[in-house]
Amino acid sequence: MAGQHCGEQHRGEQRRCTAIVSSAHLADGAAPTLSELEFSLTLAATAYHRWIARCAAASGMALAPLEVLILHTVRHRDRPKRMADIALVLDIEDTHLVTYAIRKLEKAGLVSTRRMGKEKLIGATEAGIAFCATYRTIRESVLAEPVAADGPDAAALAQAASVLRRLSERYNQAARAAATL
Repeated sequence: MAGQHCGEQHRGEQRRCTAIVSSAHLADGAAPTLSELEFSLTLAATAYHRWIARCAAASGMALAPLEVLILHTVRHRDRPKRMADIALVLDIEDTHLVTYAIRKLEKAGLVSTRRMGKEKLIGATEAGIAFCATYRTIRESVLAEPVAADGPDAAALAQAASVLRRLSERYNQAARAAATL
């Protein structure tokens, strides 16, 4: 169901709110459009995770979305990463999820680990680098090129990214506050 945002006017008259939400009981508070955004985030996150897994499969590996994200993070700038840095960059609180994903990636031959003092460093193997290159090629052809051709344009994507980063800070702050209640 599509509709106007709350408070929009058409031909001088106020229209009824027909925002798309999944939980009307959450949309009747101080920020009703936040509920609409949360529903959109849910749909976007689900679609994004589905995309990551399917692109990975098309690249030759059946990997979970978190495993793909970790591999791309490890591959970033071709420098080995500490487990704590991977968790920090991806904003993962439960480090056991990172540990488990790295074990699976290592078993698949996509990353290798080594010790440097007490730290464990994770680096992409040749197979991991090749996987990332194939993933990138598929991503370019079936996602990036159509977005570049049809939109949203770069400015809109940058604005959306900025809004999402700011909201991430708000949600993290709210999570810390909720943990003290």
